[in-house]
Amino acid sequence: METTLRGVGVSHGVAIGEVRHMGTAVLEPPAKQIPAEEAEREQGRARQAVEAVAADLIARGNLAGGEAQHVLEAQAMMAQDPELIADVERRIAVGSTAERGVYDAFAAYRALLANAGEYLAGRVADLDDVRNRIVARLLGVPMPGVPDSDEPYVLIARDLAPADTALLDPALVLGFVTEEGGPTSHSAILARALGVPAVVALPGAGELAEGTVIAVDGSTGEIFVEPSAEKRAEMESAAAARKAALSALSGPGTTSDGHKVPLLANVGGPGDVPAAVEAGAEGVGLFRTEFLFLDDSKQAPSEEKQIAAYRAVLEAFPEGRVVVRVLDAGADKPLDFLTPADEPNPALGVRGLRSLLDHPDVLRTQLTALSKAAQGLPVHLEVMAPMVADRADAKAFADACREAGLQAKFGAMVEIPSAALRARSILREVEFLSLGTNDLAQYTFAADRQVGAVSRLQDPWQPALLDLVALSAEAARAEGKSCGVCGEAASDPLLACVLTGLGVTSLSMGAASIPYVRATLAKYTLAQCERAASAARAADSAEEARVAAQGVLSGE
Repeated sequence: METTLRGVGVSHGVAIGEVRHMGTAVLEPPAKQIPAEEAEREQGRARQAVEAVAADLIARGNLAGGEAQHVLEAQAMMAQDPELIADVERRIAVGSTAERGVYDAFAAYRALLANAGEYLAGRVADLDDVRNRIVARLLGVPMPGVPDSDEPYVLIARDLAPADTALLDPALVLGFVTEEGGPTSHSAILARALGVPAVVALPGAGELAEGTVIAVDGSTGEIFVEPSAEKRAEMESAAAARKAALSALSGPGTTSDGHKVPLLANVGGPGDVPAAVEAGAEGVGLFRTEFLFLDDSKQAPSEEKQIAAYRAVLEAFPEGRVVVRVLDAGADKPLDFLTPADEPNPALGVRGLRSLLDHPDVLRTQLTALSKAAQGLPVHLEVMAPMVADRADAKAFADACREAGLQAKFGAMVEIPSAALRARSILREVEFLSLGTNDLAQYTFAADRQVGAVSRLQDPWQPALLDLVALSAEAARAEGKSCGVCGEAASDPLLACVLTGLGVTSLSMGAASIPYVRATLAKYTLAQCERAASAARAADSAEEARVAAQGVLSGE
Protein backbone atom coordinates (compact mmCIF):
# COMPACT_ATOMS: atom_id res chain seq x y z
CA MET A 1 0.00 0.00 0.00
CA GLU A 2 1.41 3.38 -1.01
CA THR A 3 2.21 5.77 1.83
CA THR A 4 3.72 9.24 1.74
CA LEU A 5 6.42 10.67 4.02
CA ARG A 6 7.86 14.17 3.95
CA GLY A 7 11.34 15.40 4.77
CA VAL A 8 13.29 18.36 3.42
CA GLY A 9 14.16 18.23 -0.27
CA VAL A 10 17.73 19.44 -0.75
CA SER A 11 18.75 18.28 -4.24
CA HIS A 12 16.49 18.32 -7.30
CA GLY A 13 15.43 15.25 -9.22
CA VAL A 14 13.47 12.01 -8.87
CA ALA A 15 14.86 8.65 -7.75
CA ILE A 16 12.89 5.39 -7.73
CA GLY A 17 14.52 2.23 -6.44
CA GLU A 18 15.04 -0.25 -3.63
CA VAL A 19 16.23 0.83 -0.20
CA ARG A 20 19.77 0.02 0.90
CA HIS A 21 20.99 1.06 4.34
CA MET A 22 24.32 2.58 5.26
CA GLY A 23 26.85 0.22 6.85
CA THR A 24 26.55 -0.22 10.61
CA ALA A 25 28.57 2.13 12.79
CA VAL A 26 31.61 0.76 14.61
CA LEU A 27 30.77 -0.85 17.95
CA GLU A 28 32.21 0.56 21.16
CA PRO A 29 35.53 -1.20 21.87
CA PRO A 30 35.89 -3.00 25.22
CA ALA A 31 37.35 -1.01 28.12
CA LYS A 32 40.20 -3.33 29.10
CA GLN A 33 43.50 -2.35 30.73
CA ILE A 34 46.89 -3.00 29.17
CA PRO A 35 50.25 -3.47 30.96
CA ALA A 36 52.42 -0.34 31.14
CA GLU A 37 55.07 -1.91 28.90
CA GLU A 38 52.56 -2.11 26.02
CA ALA A 39 51.64 1.59 26.11
CA GLU A 40 54.29 2.72 23.64
CA ARG A 41 53.29 0.05 21.13
CA GLU A 42 49.60 0.99 21.45
CA GLN A 43 50.41 4.67 21.01
CA GLY A 44 52.24 3.80 17.81
CA ARG A 45 49.22 1.81 16.58
CA ALA A 46 46.97 4.79 17.29
CA ARG A 47 49.24 7.23 15.43
CA GLN A 48 49.49 4.89 12.43
CA ALA A 49 45.69 4.51 12.28
CA VAL A 50 45.16 8.26 12.49
CA GLU A 51 47.65 8.92 9.68
CA ALA A 52 46.14 6.17 7.53
CA VAL A 53 42.62 7.55 7.94
CA ALA A 54 43.78 11.10 7.23
CA ALA A 55 45.59 9.90 4.10
CA ASP A 56 42.46 8.02 2.99
CA LEU A 57 40.28 11.11 3.42
CA ILE A 58 42.74 13.21 1.41
CA ALA A 59 42.88 10.54 -1.31
CA ARG A 60 39.07 10.47 -1.50
CA GLY A 61 39.10 14.24 -1.78
CA ASN A 62 41.62 14.15 -4.62
CA LEU A 63 39.37 11.70 -6.48
CA ALA A 64 36.24 13.74 -5.87
CA GLY A 65 37.75 17.17 -6.60
CA GLY A 66 35.92 20.48 -6.32
CA GLU A 67 34.18 21.46 -3.12
CA ALA A 68 34.16 17.87 -1.86
CA GLN A 69 37.95 17.89 -1.85
CA HIS A 70 38.07 20.91 0.43
CA VAL A 71 35.53 19.43 2.85
CA LEU A 72 37.45 16.14 3.10
CA GLU A 73 40.78 17.89 3.58
CA ALA A 74 39.25 19.78 6.49
CA GLN A 75 38.02 16.47 7.92
CA ALA A 76 41.54 15.00 7.60
CA MET A 77 42.84 17.95 9.62
CA MET A 78 40.26 17.09 12.27
CA ALA A 79 41.70 13.55 12.48
CA GLN A 80 45.21 14.94 12.94
CA ASP A 81 44.33 17.56 15.56
CA PRO A 82 47.40 17.67 17.86
CA GLU A 83 45.39 18.17 21.06
CA LEU A 84 43.12 15.26 20.22
CA ILE A 85 46.06 12.98 19.45
CA ALA A 86 47.77 14.05 22.69
CA ASP A 87 44.63 13.14 24.62
CA VAL A 88 44.57 9.70 22.95
CA GLU A 89 48.18 9.11 23.95
CA ARG A 90 47.52 10.24 27.54
CA ARG A 91 44.69 7.74 27.84
CA ILE A 92 46.84 4.94 26.46
CA ALA A 93 49.64 5.86 28.89
CA VAL A 94 47.33 5.12 31.85
CA GLY A 95 46.16 1.75 30.53
CA SER A 96 43.72 2.13 27.61
CA THR A 97 44.09 0.15 24.42
CA ALA A 98 44.66 2.17 21.26
CA GLU A 99 41.08 1.73 20.09
CA ARG A 100 39.60 2.56 23.50
CA GLY A 101 41.85 5.58 23.87
CA VAL A 102 40.67 6.89 20.49
CA TYR A 103 37.03 6.19 21.32
CA ASP A 104 37.14 7.96 24.71
CA ALA A 105 39.20 10.94 23.50
CA PHE A 106 36.82 11.53 20.60
CA ALA A 107 33.84 11.17 22.97
CA ALA A 108 35.22 13.95 25.18
CA TYR A 109 35.88 16.18 22.17
CA ARG A 110 32.43 15.36 20.81
CA ALA A 111 30.81 16.59 24.03
CA LEU A 112 32.74 19.85 23.78
CA LEU A 113 31.60 20.40 20.20
CA ALA A 114 27.98 19.53 20.94
CA ASN A 115 27.86 22.27 23.59
CA ALA A 116 30.03 24.86 21.84
CA GLY A 117 27.42 26.68 19.79
CA GLU A 118 25.66 26.23 16.50
CA TYR A 119 28.54 25.90 14.08
CA LEU A 120 30.81 23.57 16.04
CA ALA A 121 27.87 21.38 17.06
CA GLY A 122 27.27 20.92 13.35
CA ARG A 123 30.65 19.20 13.03
CA VAL A 124 29.68 16.29 15.33
CA ALA A 125 28.66 14.03 12.43
CA ASP A 126 32.01 14.66 10.73
CA LEU A 127 33.87 13.91 13.98
CA ASP A 128 31.92 10.68 14.51
CA ASP A 129 32.85 9.54 11.03
CA VAL A 130 36.56 10.17 11.67
CA ARG A 131 36.35 8.26 14.97
CA ASN A 132 34.57 5.32 13.35
CA ARG A 133 37.16 5.09 10.60
CA ILE A 134 40.09 5.13 13.04
CA VAL A 135 38.51 2.59 15.41
CA ALA A 136 37.55 0.32 12.50
CA ARG A 137 41.14 0.32 11.27
CA LEU A 138 42.44 -0.49 14.76
CA LEU A 139 39.89 -3.31 15.23
CA GLY A 140 40.53 -4.69 11.75
CA VAL A 141 36.85 -4.58 10.76
CA PRO A 142 35.28 -3.13 7.58
CA MET A 143 34.85 0.62 7.42
CA PRO A 144 31.29 1.84 7.90
CA GLY A 145 30.05 3.25 4.66
CA VAL A 146 28.11 2.91 1.43
CA PRO A 147 26.86 -0.67 0.87
CA ASP A 148 28.18 -2.85 -1.93
CA SER A 149 25.59 -3.44 -4.66
CA ASP A 150 25.62 -4.33 -8.33
CA GLU A 151 22.15 -2.86 -8.82
CA PRO A 152 21.11 0.81 -8.47
CA TYR A 153 19.49 1.70 -5.15
CA VAL A 154 18.29 4.52 -2.89
CA LEU A 155 20.64 4.96 0.08
CA ILE A 156 19.18 5.41 3.58
CA ALA A 157 21.28 6.67 6.48
CA ARG A 158 20.98 8.46 9.79
CA ASP A 159 23.38 10.99 8.36
CA LEU A 160 26.02 10.94 5.63
CA ALA A 161 29.58 11.99 6.34
CA PRO A 162 31.32 14.02 3.64
CA ALA A 163 33.71 11.12 2.98
CA ASP A 164 30.75 8.96 1.94
CA THR A 165 28.83 11.60 0.00
CA ALA A 166 31.87 12.77 -1.97
CA LEU A 167 32.41 9.44 -3.70
CA LEU A 168 28.84 8.35 -4.30
CA ASP A 169 28.51 6.80 -7.74
CA PRO A 170 25.43 8.39 -9.38
CA ALA A 171 25.17 5.32 -11.62
CA LEU A 172 24.46 3.17 -8.57
CA VAL A 173 23.16 5.56 -5.90
CA LEU A 174 19.96 6.87 -7.45
CA GLY A 175 19.32 9.18 -4.51
CA PHE A 176 19.62 9.29 -0.74
CA VAL A 177 17.48 9.95 2.31
CA THR A 178 18.74 10.80 5.80
CA GLU A 179 17.10 11.18 9.21
CA GLU A 180 19.38 14.05 10.25
CA GLY A 181 20.86 17.07 8.47
CA GLY A 182 19.43 20.23 7.01
CA PRO A 183 19.23 22.00 3.66
CA THR A 184 22.64 23.64 4.15
CA SER A 185 24.56 20.72 5.69
CA HIS A 186 27.74 19.48 4.03
CA SER A 187 25.96 16.42 2.64
CA ALA A 188 23.18 18.52 1.11
CA ILE A 189 25.65 20.85 -0.56
CA LEU A 190 27.69 17.95 -1.94
CA ALA A 191 24.53 16.18 -3.14
CA ARG A 192 23.61 19.21 -5.20
CA ALA A 193 27.13 19.34 -6.60
CA LEU A 194 26.82 15.66 -7.64
CA GLY A 195 23.33 16.13 -9.06
CA VAL A 196 21.98 13.29 -6.86
CA PRO A 197 18.35 13.69 -5.64
CA ALA A 198 18.32 13.92 -1.85
CA VAL A 199 15.92 14.36 1.06
CA VAL A 200 17.11 15.04 4.63
CA ALA A 201 15.50 15.44 8.07
CA LEU A 202 13.06 12.56 7.49
CA PRO A 203 12.09 11.12 10.91
CA GLY A 204 12.00 7.33 10.89
CA ALA A 205 13.93 6.95 7.65
CA GLY A 206 16.00 4.19 9.25
CA GLU A 207 12.82 2.13 9.78
CA LEU A 208 12.30 1.66 6.03
CA ALA A 209 12.95 -2.03 5.41
CA GLU A 210 15.86 -3.14 3.24
CA GLY A 211 14.64 -3.80 -0.30
CA THR A 212 11.51 -1.64 0.00
CA VAL A 213 10.81 0.30 -3.19
CA ILE A 214 10.54 4.04 -2.63
CA ALA A 215 10.22 7.08 -4.88
CA VAL A 216 12.16 10.17 -3.79
CA ASP A 217 11.32 13.69 -4.95
CA GLY A 218 14.35 15.79 -4.12
CA SER A 219 12.48 19.00 -4.96
CA THR A 220 9.45 18.62 -2.68
CA GLY A 221 10.99 16.38 -0.01
CA GLU A 222 8.26 13.76 -0.54
CA ILE A 223 8.98 10.04 -0.18
CA PHE A 224 6.44 7.59 -1.62
CA VAL A 225 6.76 4.13 -0.05
CA GLU A 226 5.78 1.25 -2.37
CA PRO A 227 4.50 3.71 -4.99
CA SER A 228 1.76 2.56 -7.32
CA ALA A 229 2.43 2.06 -11.00
CA GLU A 230 0.48 5.24 -11.67
CA LYS A 231 2.57 7.28 -9.20
CA ARG A 232 5.84 5.93 -10.64
CA ALA A 233 4.73 6.75 -14.18
CA GLU A 234 3.62 10.22 -13.10
CA MET A 235 6.96 10.99 -11.41
CA GLU A 236 9.05 9.53 -14.24
CA SER A 237 7.06 11.51 -16.81
CA ALA A 238 7.51 14.73 -14.85
CA ALA A 239 11.25 14.07 -14.49
CA ALA A 240 11.61 13.38 -18.22
CA ALA A 241 9.70 16.55 -19.11
CA ARG A 242 11.85 18.57 -16.75
CA LYS A 243 15.05 17.16 -18.25
CA ALA A 244 13.88 17.97 -21.79
CA ALA A 245 12.96 21.52 -20.79
CA LEU A 246 16.34 22.04 -19.16
CA SER A 247 18.30 20.85 -22.18
CA ALA A 248 16.27 23.07 -24.51
CA LEU A 249 16.97 26.27 -22.61
CA SER A 250 20.28 28.09 -22.37
CA GLY A 251 21.62 31.62 -22.11
CA PRO A 252 21.40 34.31 -19.43
CA GLY A 253 18.85 34.19 -16.64
CA THR A 254 15.74 36.19 -17.46
CA THR A 255 12.03 36.27 -16.75
CA SER A 256 9.60 35.66 -19.61
CA ASP A 257 9.22 39.42 -20.17
CA GLY A 258 12.97 40.04 -20.41
CA HIS A 259 13.87 41.14 -16.87
CA LYS A 260 17.50 40.03 -16.45
CA VAL A 261 18.52 38.03 -13.39
CA PRO A 262 22.16 36.93 -13.76
CA LEU A 263 22.64 33.30 -12.69
CA LEU A 264 26.01 32.82 -11.03
CA ALA A 265 27.83 29.87 -9.47
CA ASN A 266 29.06 29.20 -5.95
CA VAL A 267 32.59 27.72 -6.08
CA GLY A 268 35.17 26.65 -3.56
CA GLY A 269 38.17 26.74 -5.88
CA PRO A 270 39.41 25.97 -9.41
CA GLY A 271 38.08 22.40 -9.21
CA ASP A 272 34.48 23.65 -9.20
CA VAL A 273 34.90 25.82 -12.30
CA PRO A 274 34.32 23.26 -15.12
CA ALA A 275 30.85 22.33 -13.83
CA ALA A 276 29.95 26.01 -13.49
CA VAL A 277 31.03 26.77 -17.05
CA GLU A 278 29.17 23.72 -18.39
CA ALA A 279 25.98 24.81 -16.59
CA GLY A 280 26.17 28.21 -18.30
CA ALA A 281 26.96 30.25 -15.20
CA GLU A 282 27.28 33.94 -16.04
CA GLY A 283 30.04 34.30 -13.49
CA VAL A 284 30.75 33.48 -9.86
CA GLY A 285 28.54 34.90 -7.14
CA LEU A 286 30.43 33.32 -4.25
CA PHE A 287 34.07 32.23 -4.39
CA ARG A 288 34.71 30.69 -0.96
CA THR A 289 38.40 31.33 -0.35
CA GLU A 290 38.62 29.77 3.13
CA PHE A 291 39.33 26.30 1.77
CA LEU A 292 42.66 27.56 0.45
CA PHE A 293 43.57 28.53 4.02
CA LEU A 294 42.43 25.21 5.54
CA ASP A 295 45.32 23.37 3.85
CA ASP A 296 47.52 24.48 6.76
CA SER A 297 45.88 25.71 9.96
CA LYS A 298 49.23 26.91 11.32
CA GLN A 299 49.92 29.67 8.80
CA ALA A 300 48.26 31.57 5.97
CA PRO A 301 49.07 30.52 2.39
CA SER A 302 51.69 32.61 0.65
CA GLU A 303 50.71 35.49 -1.59
CA GLU A 304 52.02 33.51 -4.60
CA LYS A 305 49.86 30.47 -3.78
CA GLN A 306 46.80 32.68 -3.38
CA ILE A 307 47.44 34.49 -6.67
CA ALA A 308 47.61 31.17 -8.57
CA ALA A 309 44.34 29.87 -7.09
CA TYR A 310 42.46 33.13 -7.64
CA ARG A 311 43.70 33.60 -11.21
CA ALA A 312 42.59 30.07 -12.18
CA VAL A 313 39.01 31.03 -11.31
CA LEU A 314 39.14 34.54 -12.74
CA GLU A 315 40.47 33.31 -16.10
CA ALA A 316 37.46 31.01 -16.55
CA PHE A 317 35.01 33.93 -16.77
CA PRO A 318 36.33 36.53 -19.23
CA GLU A 319 34.03 39.56 -19.22
CA GLY A 320 32.07 37.84 -16.44
CA ARG A 321 31.49 38.84 -12.84
CA VAL A 322 33.45 37.05 -10.11
CA VAL A 323 32.53 37.84 -6.50
CA VAL A 324 35.17 36.74 -4.03
CA ARG A 325 34.46 36.35 -0.33
CA VAL A 326 37.54 37.07 1.74
CA LEU A 327 38.51 34.54 4.37
CA ASP A 328 35.61 33.49 6.60
CA ALA A 329 37.52 31.88 9.47
CA GLY A 330 36.25 30.98 12.91
CA ALA A 331 33.26 28.96 14.15
CA ASP A 332 33.37 25.67 12.17
CA LYS A 333 36.53 26.75 10.30
CA PRO A 334 39.04 27.48 13.09
CA LEU A 335 42.60 28.40 12.11
CA ASP A 336 45.35 28.25 14.70
CA PHE A 337 47.04 31.40 13.43
CA LEU A 338 43.84 33.44 13.32
CA THR A 339 41.01 32.37 15.61
CA PRO A 340 40.87 32.23 19.43
CA ALA A 341 40.98 28.73 20.90
CA ASP A 342 38.95 29.39 24.04
CA GLU A 343 35.78 31.12 22.87
CA PRO A 344 32.67 29.87 24.69
CA ASN A 345 30.52 30.25 21.55
CA PRO A 346 32.65 30.64 18.40
CA ALA A 347 29.65 31.18 16.10
CA LEU A 348 28.89 34.35 18.05
CA GLY A 349 32.48 35.40 18.60
CA VAL A 350 35.47 36.47 16.54
CA ARG A 351 34.52 35.12 13.14
CA GLY A 352 34.82 36.31 9.54
CA LEU A 353 35.62 40.01 9.15
CA ARG A 354 36.16 40.32 12.89
CA SER A 355 39.09 37.88 12.68
CA LEU A 356 40.56 39.69 9.69
CA LEU A 357 40.36 43.10 11.31
CA ASP A 358 42.22 41.64 14.30
CA HIS A 359 44.89 40.36 11.85
CA PRO A 360 45.19 43.11 9.21
CA ASP A 361 48.30 41.52 7.68
CA VAL A 362 46.28 38.44 6.65
CA LEU A 363 43.57 40.61 5.09
CA ARG A 364 46.12 42.86 3.37
CA THR A 365 47.93 39.87 1.82
CA GLN A 366 44.67 38.40 0.52
CA LEU A 367 43.49 41.69 -0.98
CA THR A 368 46.90 42.24 -2.58
CA ALA A 369 46.87 38.71 -4.02
CA LEU A 370 43.41 39.29 -5.49
CA SER A 371 44.53 42.56 -7.03
CA LYS A 372 47.55 40.93 -8.66
CA ALA A 373 45.54 37.89 -9.82
CA ALA A 374 43.13 40.14 -11.72
CA GLN A 375 45.80 42.20 -13.46
CA GLY A 376 45.48 42.04 -17.24
CA LEU A 377 42.24 40.08 -17.16
CA PRO A 378 38.94 41.44 -18.58
CA VAL A 379 37.04 40.09 -15.58
CA HIS A 380 34.72 42.13 -13.35
CA LEU A 381 36.20 41.43 -9.92
CA GLU A 382 34.14 42.12 -6.81
CA VAL A 383 35.29 41.41 -3.27
CA MET A 384 33.07 41.10 -0.21
CA ALA A 385 33.45 40.68 3.52
CA PRO A 386 31.66 38.00 5.57
CA MET A 387 29.80 38.62 8.82
CA VAL A 388 29.34 42.39 8.47
CA ALA A 389 27.25 43.64 11.38
CA ASP A 390 27.04 47.40 10.83
CA ARG A 391 28.33 50.46 8.99
CA ALA A 392 31.55 50.52 11.04
CA ASP A 393 32.40 47.00 9.81
CA ALA A 394 31.62 47.97 6.23
CA LYS A 395 33.80 51.07 6.44
CA ALA A 396 36.72 49.16 7.94
CA PHE A 397 36.59 46.65 5.08
CA ALA A 398 36.24 49.33 2.39
CA ASP A 399 39.19 51.21 3.87
CA ALA A 400 41.31 48.04 3.81
CA CYS A 401 40.41 47.47 0.14
CA ARG A 402 41.46 51.01 -0.77
CA GLU A 403 44.68 50.78 1.23
CA ALA A 404 45.59 47.58 -0.64
CA GLY A 405 45.06 49.38 -3.96
CA LEU A 406 42.34 46.94 -4.99
CA GLN A 407 40.78 47.90 -8.32
CA ALA A 408 37.44 46.18 -7.77
CA LYS A 409 33.99 46.73 -6.35
CA PHE A 410 33.80 45.89 -2.66
CA GLY A 411 30.71 44.81 -0.82
CA ALA A 412 29.24 43.26 2.31
CA MET A 413 27.52 39.97 3.02
CA VAL A 414 24.18 40.12 4.81
CA GLU A 415 24.27 37.17 7.20
CA ILE A 416 23.43 38.91 10.47
CA PRO A 417 19.91 40.34 10.97
CA SER A 418 21.37 43.72 11.99
CA ALA A 419 22.94 44.04 8.53
CA ALA A 420 19.56 43.54 6.85
CA LEU A 421 17.84 45.97 9.19
CA ARG A 422 20.51 48.63 8.58
CA ALA A 423 21.34 47.75 4.97
CA ARG A 424 21.00 51.29 3.66
CA SER A 425 23.53 52.54 6.22
CA ILE A 426 25.98 49.80 5.22
CA LEU A 427 25.54 50.65 1.53
CA ARG A 428 26.90 54.14 2.16
CA GLU A 429 30.29 52.46 2.62
CA VAL A 430 30.21 49.60 0.07
CA GLU A 431 28.99 49.09 -3.49
CA PHE A 432 26.88 45.95 -3.24
CA LEU A 433 25.23 43.45 -0.88
CA SER A 434 25.14 39.67 -1.07
CA LEU A 435 22.70 37.72 1.07
CA GLY A 436 24.07 34.55 2.67
CA THR A 437 20.69 33.02 3.44
CA ASN A 438 22.17 29.95 5.19
CA ASP A 439 23.74 31.95 8.01
CA LEU A 440 21.04 34.62 7.93
CA ALA A 441 18.44 31.92 8.66
CA GLN A 442 20.34 30.33 11.51
CA TYR A 443 21.13 33.66 13.17
CA THR A 444 17.56 34.90 12.69
CA PHE A 445 15.92 31.78 14.15
CA ALA A 446 18.71 30.53 16.48
CA ALA A 447 18.53 27.26 14.53
CA ASP A 448 21.71 25.33 13.73
CA ARG A 449 21.83 24.59 10.01
CA GLN A 450 23.19 21.07 10.68
CA VAL A 451 20.49 19.91 13.12
CA GLY A 452 17.53 18.10 11.61
CA ALA A 453 15.33 18.71 14.65
CA VAL A 454 15.15 22.43 13.84
CA SER A 455 15.08 22.09 10.04
CA ARG A 456 11.72 23.86 9.76
CA LEU A 457 13.45 27.02 11.03
CA GLN A 458 16.26 26.64 8.50
CA ASP A 459 13.74 26.64 5.67
CA PRO A 460 14.50 29.69 3.48
CA TRP A 461 10.76 30.04 2.79
CA GLN A 462 10.24 31.31 6.34
CA PRO A 463 8.36 34.64 5.93
CA ALA A 464 10.60 36.38 8.50
CA LEU A 465 13.64 35.54 6.39
CA LEU A 466 11.87 36.80 3.25
CA ASP A 467 11.16 40.05 5.11
CA LEU A 468 14.90 40.50 5.75
CA VAL A 469 15.68 39.78 2.10
CA ALA A 470 13.10 42.39 1.06
CA LEU A 471 14.56 44.99 3.43
CA SER A 472 18.03 44.46 1.96
CA ALA A 473 16.83 44.57 -1.64
CA GLU A 474 14.76 47.71 -1.03
CA ALA A 475 17.77 49.43 0.56
CA ALA A 476 19.96 48.53 -2.42
CA ARG A 477 17.37 49.80 -4.89
CA ALA A 478 17.08 53.08 -2.96
CA GLU A 479 20.87 53.52 -3.13
CA GLY A 480 21.08 52.49 -6.81
CA LYS A 481 23.21 49.45 -5.96
CA SER A 482 22.95 45.67 -6.39
CA CYS A 483 21.79 43.03 -3.93
CA GLY A 484 22.32 39.36 -4.80
CA VAL A 485 21.65 36.08 -3.03
CA CYS A 486 24.48 33.55 -2.74
CA GLY A 487 22.97 31.28 -0.09
CA GLU A 488 21.33 27.94 -0.80
CA ALA A 489 17.92 29.65 -1.11
CA ALA A 490 18.86 30.64 -4.67
CA SER A 491 19.01 26.97 -5.74
CA ASP A 492 15.25 26.46 -5.22
CA PRO A 493 13.67 27.33 -8.62
CA LEU A 494 10.33 28.45 -7.16
CA LEU A 495 12.01 30.46 -4.43
CA ALA A 496 14.31 32.00 -7.05
CA CYS A 497 11.21 33.54 -8.63
CA VAL A 498 10.10 34.90 -5.25
CA LEU A 499 13.57 36.33 -4.57
CA THR A 500 13.42 38.02 -7.98
CA GLY A 501 10.04 39.46 -7.02
CA LEU A 502 11.53 40.78 -3.78
CA GLY A 503 14.01 42.83 -5.81
CA VAL A 504 17.11 40.63 -5.69
CA THR A 505 19.35 41.49 -8.65
CA SER A 506 21.34 38.22 -9.08
CA LEU A 507 21.20 34.62 -7.90
CA SER A 508 24.20 32.40 -7.14
CA MET A 509 24.03 28.66 -6.46
CA GLY A 510 25.69 25.29 -6.96
CA ALA A 511 26.28 24.62 -10.66
CA ALA A 512 23.82 21.70 -10.80
CA SER A 513 20.91 23.99 -9.84
CA ILE A 514 21.47 26.63 -12.53
CA PRO A 515 19.53 24.87 -15.35
CA TYR A 516 16.51 24.33 -13.06
CA VAL A 517 16.44 27.95 -11.97
CA ARG A 518 16.96 29.26 -15.52
CA ALA A 519 14.06 27.17 -16.85
CA THR A 520 11.67 28.18 -14.06
CA LEU A 521 12.44 31.91 -14.22
CA ALA A 522 11.79 31.87 -17.97
CA LYS A 523 8.17 30.78 -17.37
CA TYR A 524 7.05 33.87 -15.46
CA THR A 525 6.95 37.65 -15.83
CA LEU A 526 8.50 39.98 -13.31
CA ALA A 527 4.99 41.06 -12.24
CA GLN A 528 4.07 37.44 -11.50
CA CYS A 529 7.24 37.05 -9.44
CA GLU A 530 6.38 40.20 -7.48
CA ARG A 531 2.86 38.96 -6.75
CA ALA A 532 4.24 35.58 -5.65
CA ALA A 533 6.71 37.38 -3.35
CA SER A 534 3.92 39.42 -1.75
CA ALA A 535 1.84 36.29 -1.20
CA ALA A 536 4.76 34.46 0.40
CA ARG A 537 5.52 37.33 2.78
CA ALA A 538 1.87 37.49 3.83
CA ALA A 539 1.95 33.85 5.00
CA ASP A 540 2.59 32.70 8.56
CA SER A 541 4.80 29.68 7.92
CA ALA A 542 7.33 28.40 5.41
CA GLU A 543 4.92 25.81 4.03
CA GLU A 544 2.11 28.36 3.68
CA ALA A 545 4.53 30.74 1.93
CA ARG A 546 5.57 28.05 -0.55
CA VAL A 547 1.96 27.08 -1.29
CA ALA A 548 0.88 30.72 -1.65
CA ALA A 549 3.68 31.51 -4.10
CA GLN A 550 3.00 28.36 -6.09
CA GLY A 551 -0.67 29.28 -6.24
CA VAL A 552 0.07 32.72 -7.66
CA LEU A 553 2.49 31.41 -10.27
CA SER A 554 0.18 28.59 -11.35
CA GLY A 555 -2.73 30.99 -11.70
CA GLU A 556 -4.84 29.36 -8.98
